[in-house]
Amino acid sequence: MINMAVRGDSGNVVARAEAGVEWTAGFASLDPAGFPMLRALTPYGDAVFNQRQVPLLMTELDRLPADLGGDWVTQARELCQLVERGLHLYLWFIGD
Repeated sequence: MINMAVRGDSGNVVARAEAGVEWTAGFASLDPAGFPMLRALTPYGDAVFNQRQVPLLMTELDRLPADLGGDWVTQARELCQLVERGLHLYLWFIGD
């Protein structure tokens, strides 16, 4: 399970998602050219997105195949919006 949180510069957690991303082989098979942001996700590592990367991530979430979707997509979009509105905030995908 990959968890999601918004953190500030000092690492303080500003918000957390209730849903997590269930890792499937479908993520690994995403086209790297079409999904460069989501290809950064791994089941065991962390991926961090800054304010400039979040719009690209949201575009990819809009095009994500249905079998990879779920509640986590809605919550990821909400966290992305929080990062866009704030200062010095980052969206973290935290692997196990």
